[in-house]
Amino acid sequence: MTKHTYDMGVVGNCAFLALIGTDTAVRWLCWPRFDSSFVFGSLLDERKGGEYSVRPVAADFSSKQYYVQNTNVLCTEITTADGSYRVTDFAPRFLQYERYYKPLMFIRKIEPLEGTPRVRVACRPVGEYGEQELTRRRSSNHIAFLGMEEEIRLTTNIPLTYVLDEEDFVLNETKYLVLTYGAPLEAPLESTAERFLVSTVAYWRQWVKSTSISNFHQTVVIRSALALKIHQYEDTGAIIAASTTSLPEAPGSTRNWDYRFCWMRDTYYILTAFNNIGHSEELERYFHFIANISTKVEDKYQPLYGIGGQSKLVEKELPLAGYLGNQPVRIGNDAYTHIQNDVYGQVLVALLPLYVDCRFQDPGRPTPLALVEESLRLIEATMDQPDAGLWEFRHIAQKHCYTYLFHWAGSHAALQVARSVGNAELEAKARRLLKVSQEHIEACFDAERGAYTNAIGSENLDASTIQLITMGYLDPNSERTKHHLAELEKELKTPEGLFYRYRHPDDFGTPETTFLICSFWYVEALACVGRLDEAVAEFEQLITYTNHLGLLSEDVDAKTGSQWGNFPQAYSHVGLVNAAYRIAKKLDKPNFVG
Repeated sequence: MTKHTYDMGVVGNCAFLALIGTDTAVRWLCWPRFDSSFVFGSLLDERKGGEYSVRPVAADFSSKQYYVQNTNVLCTEITTADGSYRVTDFAPRFLQYERYYKPLMFIRKIEPLEGTPRVRVACRPVGEYGEQELTRRRSSNHIAFLGMEEEIRLTTNIPLTYVLDEEDFVLNETKYLVLTYGAPLEAPLESTAERFLVSTVAYWRQWVKSTSISNFHQTVVIRSALALKIHQYEDTGAIIAASTTSLPEAPGSTRNWDYRFCWMRDTYYILTAFNNIGHSEELERYFHFIANISTKVEDKYQPLYGIGGQSKLVEKELPLAGYLGNQPVRIGNDAYTHIQNDVYGQVLVALLPLYVDCRFQDPGRPTPLALVEESLRLIEATMDQPDAGLWEFRHIAQKHCYTYLFHWAGSHAALQVARSVGNAELEAKARRLLKVSQEHIEACFDAERGAYTNAIGSENLDASTIQLITMGYLDPNSERTKHHLAELEKELKTPEGLFYRYRHPDDFGTPETTFLICSFWYVEALACVGRLDEAVAEFEQLITYTNHLGLLSEDVDAKTGSQWGNFPQAYSHVGLVNAAYRIAKKLDKPNFVG
């Protein structure tokens, strides 16, 4: 079996994301939001997905794709027998009038590099996940695509006839394509596109300069940080798990899910990642998204929410061909109906800095203590309730060790808040729940194997229990920790150093691919227990599973190294950032930056 990789780059500006193939085709772009219908979606259906490309006429060509260093600006160079050209793709983002300018505007700059290459430009956006064909209206210097709520407009200095007829032409000077949703470009085309490009490159480079990153594999950490950044929907602060839907966890598995939502289970890891790279602005926006969700909760938190805070994310299947024929294609995610009780601890850990970190305290905007009290109440109410667990089993409910770990972590966070505000009643309750949570975690311990199982009364092991080590529940120097880690390695680790989430059957059979973030958790655990050389070696193996641009998928086939699952996966990049940080701190080199 050949190695499968996602040969695409991602661009974005915290308002939208686009995936561009090595042939310049825009394989995925949703407008006006991350979770809207695609306007270009050939990733899931070549026929219904529309097209936006600057392809060479020659069938025989080579391609090179790369990012402008330390930016989310993507370049694709195409070389044919006739000549070569470069397409520079970016979503404008920069500071203007004391706020970030991040329009629904996708800019493509096409430059001839050598010879006389012939190209063909196609632009055919669609609506309603390919069910709606848009009407074209030709104007003097642009093409309007009509039929959606707002107009999509292509402004270009390429003869419109060539674009409308998809006729090839010789590229002998620089051309520009500016695609907009809603507000169109009403400024000079060439000078504006160049100014936006220069400003966007400058913005991303300044953002990278302001990160706190060690010299340990700095390049891959920077790429992960940049990828993670554009998965934040800045308007509300939500961070999505991935920009895509229905890319299969393994071919033919039917594990095809919509990940364009904000998972509460990711909260702790995402906040840790942004904190580790020293970016408080993204932290604060995310805090306020979580706080806004918290004020709307009545009886329980959901495992995930929409990027606008919506709670109803009805799952349905679409009549699309699917990625490489993998069906079903789903939008929405039924996991919003699940019981997943670790979320209360996740929320408490997430909100903690608003109460105890001086960087986020604003005397003019007090953070209500009710948010902490309510989350702690929900921990108490669900302490003995089975749930779907971290991996969102659809028809299996257990009392999961991981859930109790976050009950423990959440109670610990509430205890810190109570101390900081001098609330004795809250402190007493937090202490009591801390103790009860610990008792439930210990009920998962299998003394015969010397390991913590995934749930009370279960014999199965689960990679999520690695977090008992990395979150400080277990003493990293204890024999119990060493035994627990050894048992996890024996059952869940592949010879390549990758980790399965679990190996027991679930609602869809036994998982076929490994889950990348579990492998990064393992690296962190190795660093925690002092096996630093192994941690470095494992980390260096894991970064070989990126695509040609340093982007990570959700899952990896251990035997072939193939990428599977939604892409790029923010969760995987979070894992990389946190593992690199943990190793760098342990190495404790004097050249640590930040």
